[in-house]
Amino acid sequence: MSAVIDLNSDVGESFGNWRMPDEQMVEVVSSANIACGFHAGDPLTIRSTAAKAAQNGVAIGAHVGYRDLPGFGRRFIDYDLKELSADVLYQLGALEAMARAAGSRISYVKPHGALYNTIVTHQDQAKAVIDTIAEYNSELPVLLLPGGYALDYAREQGLRGVAEAFADRAYNPDGSLTSRRQEGSVLHNVDQVVENMLRLAQDGVLIAHDGTRIETEAESICTHGDTQGSVEMARAVREALIAAGIEIRSFAA
Repeated sequence: MSAVIDLNSDVGESFGNWRMPDEQMVEVVSSANIACGFHAGDPLTIRSTAAKAAQNGVAIGAHVGYRDLPGFGRRFIDYDLKELSADVLYQLGALEAMARAAGSRISYVKPHGALYNTIVTHQDQAKAVIDTIAEYNSELPVLLLPGGYALDYAREQGLRGVAEAFADRAYNPDGSLTSRRQEGSVLHNVDQVVENMLRLAQDGVLIAHDGTRIETEAESICTHGDTQGSVEMARAVREALIAAGIEIRSFAA
């Protein structure tokens, strides 16, 4: 049984008049994956989210993604690798400025959306992302999907690779996430999610959509800020974990 686990969420993703219901999430989680302006988030939103995270003692993570505002960063881009590296570095610098202005700093990195899923298997893009993070600050942990190439490569390069599990997402039997294009890929039943996350924290096991048991090393649990009812779900997971004697603490603390 894990005595400590992290709760993270994707936040700061509002853009202009397009508002995401993620502002309250910073009061629930221990780590905040803050958008860096490429897949979502405008400067005002990013700055205010970083300030709120700092005020709540929440670790700030750079949620770097593809340059894809219209597609919310959920569409694959066949990047020139030098361009991908430069884009990642640009995003790290932008969020670092916002975090420092709030009296905090970037404590870790988590790729977003299509980039996150792509580097599970796409070795060239994975290397470009991980090498850029290492060049920027080799002390930054990287939050990634367990079993993927990017996680293994990060550890090979001497970075701290941190595995996570998704509270509100369905899994395939091989441990990959079910595509959002498939019905049932996003979970909304709070009781089911709480049961799943208690099992994860206590036994290190996730259940795939077909009932397959998946053993995992996850140190962190993610609840997406853009999922309907996400704040209530995150609160329920947090309360259940604490009631089970599990401390909520950022892996980057």
